Amino acid sequence: MAGDSSFDVVSKVDRQEVDNALNQAAKEIAQRYDFKGVDASIAFSGEDILMKANSPERVKAVLDVFIAKLAKRQIEMKALEWGEPVQSGKEYRLAAKVKEGIAQDVAKKLTKLVRDEGPKSVKALIQGDELRVTSKSRDDLQATIALLKGADVEAALQFVNFR
Repeated sequence: MAGDSSFDVVSKVDRQEVDNALNQAAKEIAQRYDFKGVDASIAFSGEDILMKANSPERVKAVLDVFIAKLAKRQIEMKALEWGEPVQSGKEYRLAAKVKEGIAQDVAKKLTKLVRDEGPKSVKALIQGDELRVTSKSRDDLQATIALLKGADVEAALQFVNFR
């Protein structure tokens, strides 16, 4: 293993950027004419992000504003998980979660992809909520990164610790 090169596949989100995007979205929602009188808001609720409005369409519009702010800050949509608007009295709520770490089922899918379609010298190993990919050939590792970037998985992937 002494001559092996490796990199880690992780799924991390810059919380400060999410916070900045949320604050910008809240400011825009407070100022925009089409949100006047619909009691629209967006804020952190513990670890979750809670969006509120008086109709399901307006709460989805709040989500659209938030997504646009996240996109400007290079945060992938795969890093968020949200459901459908839920009615609570006269108010509709939509909760979103910021996903971090690679889930076990996604990690297994990625290791299978590397095993089936990646260069033969490459090995992938699940380590908690990360994936370690090793090989003697740095070119094979580059090819594996390209393969994983094209993978259709429910996680925002980053490639770190290339050595």
